[in-house]
Amino acid sequence: MERSDQELVRASRRGDRDAFRELVERYERKVVSIAVGMVHNREDAVEIAQETFVKAYENLVRFKGESSFYTWLYRIVVNRAIDFQRRERRHPTVGLEDWSGGEGYEELLKEERLTDPYQQAQAREVGERVSAAIDELTPDHKAVILLREVEGLSYDEISRVMQCSKGTVMSRLHYARKKLQRKLKDCL
Repeated sequence: MERSDQELVRASRRGDRDAFRELVERYERKVVSIAVGMVHNREDAVEIAQETFVKAYENLVRFKGESSFYTWLYRIVVNRAIDFQRRERRHPTVGLEDWSGGEGYEELLKEERLTDPYQQAQAREVGERVSAAIDELTPDHKAVILLREVEGLSYDEISRVMQCSKGTVMSRLHYARKKLQRKLKDCL
């Protein structure tokens, strides 16, 4: 029987490293996906994910359980990614496959059943333009777009992750979407 996050956190606090390893395995893929979405570099994202889990382990005693472990962990990865961007001040443009959880264009095209080479080229171009447009967003706008549209978090969950009000989340999403619409108006 699978243990809940709360049970694993309690066991981890008591020194059960296997319990924390289970939490890492449960959320590793999602944490890396969010980091890739924000920094656009898989190697940097893996490093941020590792830092996230180290920070989470070191601060388990501070986790009050007012939000879910998942939300608390996402707050850490988003903050680590924003700190990384400020530190590095670089934003390489990469393809859609780098921030979509590892699926390459070929998998995306198979799923969409795009067999016509023209449709494939068009889908690739749209993916590259979307990626470039997201890359131009501020770190806060990029974070809310990824948390909402890629990870599917609710406004309340994003509010807890970003440590801001629900109204601020809604405002950031509104402005981020408007910016994306302007950048991508000829694709829509």
